[in-house]
Amino acid sequence: NRPVGTVAPCYKPPWARLTAVDANTGEIKWAVPLGIYEELPEHKRNLGNAGSAGPTVTAGGLVFVGTTNDKRFRAFDADTGRQLWEASLGNNANANPMSYRGKSGKQYVAVNAGGVIVAYALP
Repeated sequence: NRPVGTVAPCYKPPWARLTAVDANTGEIKWAVPLGIYEELPEHKRNLGNAGSAGPTVTAGGLVFVGTTNDKRFRAFDADTGRQLWEASLGNNANANPMSYRGKSGKQYVAVNAGGVIVAYALP
């Protein structure tokens, strides 16, 4: 059941996951499929799509990740693993996101997407 026009692993999905590990116990707190295959029907897309970078966690409990090869940038709840937000990018964001505070005191999150830095203000 390989996605049409896509090279996919020969084992059962999910093929990529975002996993939270409790640093105090070493136990897996939660794991969710990370990344989609747009070529598939909508209800079968969330199979996990590999990439080559890691997430960034904010003090406010958000996990930002743009590592997938589906041109998406996502935010998850650090406690539950529930996806809270997603943005489509012009290119893959195979880079670790960064979070910073602007001169006004507002917090931002940014990621390199194909050589272009894309930044979003946090509410």
